[in-house]
Amino acid sequence: MGAPLVRLETDARAIAWLTLARPERKNAFDAELIAALTAAVAKVDPSARAVVLASEGDAFCAGADLTWMKSMVDYGREKNIADSRALAAMFAALDELPMPLLARVQGAAIGGGAGLVAVADIAVASSEALFGFTEVRLGIIPAAVSPYVVRKLGPAHATALFVSGIRFNARRALEIGLVEAVASPEELDAKLELYLDAVTSGGPHAVNEAKRLVRDVAGRPVADVRDHTIERIADLRTSAEGQEGMRAFLERRKARWG
Repeated sequence: MGAPLVRLETDARAIAWLTLARPERKNAFDAELIAALTAAVAKVDPSARAVVLASEGDAFCAGADLTWMKSMVDYGREKNIADSRALAAMFAALDELPMPLLARVQGAAIGGGAGLVAVADIAVASSEALFGFTEVRLGIIPAAVSPYVVRKLGPAHATALFVSGIRFNARRALEIGLVEAVASPEELDAKLELYLDAVTSGGPHAVNEAKRLVRDVAGRPVADVRDHTIERIADLRTSAEGQEGMRAFLERRKARWG
């Protein structure tokens, strides 16, 4: 039995690390890697404070594997639907994680690899990273990743990137909101740690609820969510975690989370 294509490790801070481990193929997707990542996500401890999606080698994820693409040329529609459904399920599993998902993008993130960046709540990229939704160059479209890209970038940026297939650098990714921060290769891990420290400093339940809150209110009229937001903050203020957090602040001490 060979080495796993995706490693799942949890550190002492209860941060789960999902690492794509096929650097010799630029961590590109095929049916096997998609299944491995989906299975690894399902094994993440529900009590994890955060999940980091990372990869080995000089590329974050180069999109579809060339050998896999060659085999798909001969697929019929039903086989294509099955493959697409598996890919969509993988992205959905990542998107549905209740805790924050962070991406450590050290190199190229192309096609589905850029989709992984889009599905992350916080993406930190190396200044050497390269991005692109290049599917139209192959006569196809970035369908599976489109819900997450449009949600993060908005329709204008998503349209420009999808129809052009243009590749763009980390600075541009930062400008349009695909990534939250950019650092030099030497400072990438320190930048990632800054966000991990921040996330783990908050109340575990509050952090997860903050992620959920954005999903609940996004795109909805203020009047439609007003009562929902009033009830949510009241629930958190009266919870044990909320009480501890507020008391710690008033007493000028560090909160003791559960």
